[in-house]
Amino acid sequence: MAGDDFFSGAAAERLSARAPLAARMRPRTLDDIVGQSHLVGPGAPLRALIESDRLTSAILWGPPGTGKTTLASVLATTSHKHFVPLSAVSAGVKDVREVVEGARRLLGEQGRGTILFLDEVHRFNRSQQDALLPSVEEGLLVLVGATTENPFFEVNAPLLSRSTLWRLEPLSAEDLTEVVARGLRAEGASAEPDAVAALVGLADGDARAVLTTLEVALALAGDRAVSLEDVERARHSRLHHYGEDAHYDQVSAFIKSIRGSDPDAGLYWLARMLESGEDARFIARRLVILASEDIGEADPLALVVADAAARAVEFVGLPEAQLNLAQAVVHLATSPKSNRVTVALGLAQRDVRQGPRGDVPGHLRDAHYRSAGSIGHGQGYVYPHDRPDAFVQQQYRPDELVGHRYYEPSDRGHEAVLSERLRGWRGLGPEEPGPSGSKAGANEDGED
Repeated sequence: MAGDDFFSGAAAERLSARAPLAARMRPRTLDDIVGQSHLVGPGAPLRALIESDRLTSAILWGPPGTGKTTLASVLATTSHKHFVPLSAVSAGVKDVREVVEGARRLLGEQGRGTILFLDEVHRFNRSQQDALLPSVEEGLLVLVGATTENPFFEVNAPLLSRSTLWRLEPLSAEDLTEVVARGLRAEGASAEPDAVAALVGLADGDARAVLTTLEVALALAGDRAVSLEDVERARHSRLHHYGEDAHYDQVSAFIKSIRGSDPDAGLYWLARMLESGEDARFIARRLVILASEDIGEADPLALVVADAAARAVEFVGLPEAQLNLAQAVVHLATSPKSNRVTVALGLAQRDVRQGPRGDVPGHLRDAHYRSAGSIGHGQGYVYPHDRPDAFVQQQYRPDELVGHRYYEPSDRGHEAVLSERLRGWRGLGPEEPGPSGSKAGANEDGED
């Protein structure tokens, strides 16, 4: 069995006695898995594929501690295929090529397939992911990639299209309570009810996090039952919340504080989330979104600053990257605010979805290929750079959408400059109505 190569053997047995609690508690069978019943419960699709050893290439997408590696370990012990684990954090194209060569040799000599489990698949860059594509396409490798990031952004489209996407959800409070109970039974220990509630509330759906905190709390408690104080000390901070919705509530407060131009409140919620163990990359992503959603062209540098902070989180890491996040929070909170980009995109999307879409005007069509001019493509197009002010009043939309206006700058920050510029340009041509079907200030109170 492939599991002999990865998850079992005498060495693994010797190590298990001193392995972390989360590792020792890792389920060995599908029946042992807590949560993800939509995937591995009785009659669920992923369970059926694993039990019949018919799993094809797949991407396991979900937050930390939801069971991606656990599913891989179960697959390793149940599949008759050879199982090879790699981490995209440390592996490279050379490692992938070695796996491919080994898979080809094993298939030829023994008729046995190979499963490549690639943890943190989003860490592979585009060229590294491309190196996997031929082997996945021809069926030489069954790729099982695990990622916490949105695969539609982080995994190459050709690779994603050849894989089944399985989404894992954060564990519920009930699931995490069962995980804590199992951990306590394994350690022959007990915990007070409020301590269990605290462990569950702090974990934010992460089974590994709840077991890691429990292990520290058990060491602090010694021979007595784990108390709330033990859990507090295990987390090195005062407990702020226990409810399963607290994660989203704090993020909402964080975004609304910055949108409301309160840098002190933004810094407070940033500090609180970081102290609670929130993923810094998640915080950075929300700042990048906010920079366009709530500031936009009122301060074009806002997106640059937010993006730089996000890159610093990846490049520098915590704890130092806290400073980069804090700088971004202050910059965004003190920037002039405008949601006009958000409103404009919404209006344009409505026209696209509701139609009519219309054809591309002839003068805007591609005229670079031979004989394009003979069918009218590009005829009548005026090149803006040939004009002194690089501006030409000509039709850029289908006939059906002429006069539909989407973007109306506010009078705040840099958008005041854009507003004056657009008024000048629009004044050179026929009068156009305002934003299509809506006032410019629509959705001013849009949620985060």
